[in-house]
Amino acid sequence: MVEHCRMGPGRMGRVGRRAIVAGGAAVLALGAMPLRGLAQVKTVKLGILHPMTGALSYSGSQGRAGALLAIEEINAAGGIKSMGGAKLDAVLGDAQSKPDVGAAEVDKLADAGVAAVIGGFASGIVLATTQAAARVNLPYIVDVGVADGIVTRGLSNTFRFGPGQSKITTTAIDNLMKLNDGAGKPARTVMIVHEDGAFGAGLAKTMADELPKRGFEILEIIPHPTPNRDFTNIALKIKAANPDLLIPANYYNEYVLLARTLLQQKVQVKAIYSVLGGAASNVKFVTEFNEAAQYIMDCNHWYDPRKPASIAFAKALADRKVDLTYETMLNYSAVKLVADALEHAGTDDRAKLMVALAASTFDGHIMPYGPTKFVDGQNQGAQPVNTQIRGKVIEVIFPKEFASAEPVFPMPPRG
Repeated sequence: MVEHCRMGPGRMGRVGRRAIVAGGAAVLALGAMPLRGLAQVKTVKLGILHPMTGALSYSGSQGRAGALLAIEEINAAGGIKSMGGAKLDAVLGDAQSKPDVGAAEVDKLADAGVAAVIGGFASGIVLATTQAAARVNLPYIVDVGVADGIVTRGLSNTFRFGPGQSKITTTAIDNLMKLNDGAGKPARTVMIVHEDGAFGAGLAKTMADELPKRGFEILEIIPHPTPNRDFTNIALKIKAANPDLLIPANYYNEYVLLARTLLQQKVQVKAIYSVLGGAASNVKFVTEFNEAAQYIMDCNHWYDPRKPASIAFAKALADRKVDLTYETMLNYSAVKLVADALEHAGTDDRAKLMVALAASTFDGHIMPYGPTKFVDGQNQGAQPVNTQIRGKVIEVIFPKEFASAEPVFPMPPRG
């Protein structure tokens, strides 16, 4: 279902259905009124597409909130100045946590006249939605979906702002080696628990291929569906195998349930080392399940905590009672990226907007990135960071130039 959400200062939460007014009726309503002073500022429609219902609805709602905050700020600051102050008009779509529904929503957004689509979240959804957008030459800016296949299919309409799976896993393994070597190599054995979709299965395969080359032994790889309501048997398997490292790769609800079950079952490991952990970089997890969250590490998307713009972004979310998560960060940044491209294009023509995105050098973002540079749809300036939950804070531990704390490895016993 497609909805319009016109954003003005302080109105991020108001969402309403579009009112469709017949052109002839509108003309009759005007009658013989003079037209001077009735000129309206142009609007640019942006499709904001997320899984707002179904198993991934929490992450979808977070992504939408980040996108709408950016639209609100851009409109409040005068809109797209090269287009005479054109305001951004959010046209909202719900992928319902299903790839085929997401693809159908893209068709609806295209028919609604959007200049570009932002979002998708899950790799499985994004693989379908970017393909659907390519059929109608509609620019698509990927918020999160990390599967490498998203940007290796030659789709000229697809632009992923954040790093992809290969870069994230390579960074995660490199940083794990630094941690383990620096501590005297206490970790040698590994178990991987992953959701069985495109994201989790792809990440597990990469880790299983690469970790043995670095001297680690993979004891077992355990897939699970999404949603999954009970991790007791998986936790008991982990406890029996007694690995040094546990690597979870799953979405928010499953990640939280797994972490809580590990604590309840008194599973002790030297580290819970997430790669794109669904809750490990999420203040809601830290706040609501603090004991289960302690000392968990993650290699994931995150913002640069040193930047004034990042601090202002975090405050704006807090004022709106929205959780600070990577979904909000990436969608906020993706909208800012599109706005910058619109400024350079001077038009919402889709073809010209794609040219502007392909040539983008955008660097006014809150992420710890270099200037944006797209090669085959992948932003070469993007990089992940490593975080660790300490007390009630998500600390950055790698890269060193962005670090807010030193890592604790191995983790102390819990429970």
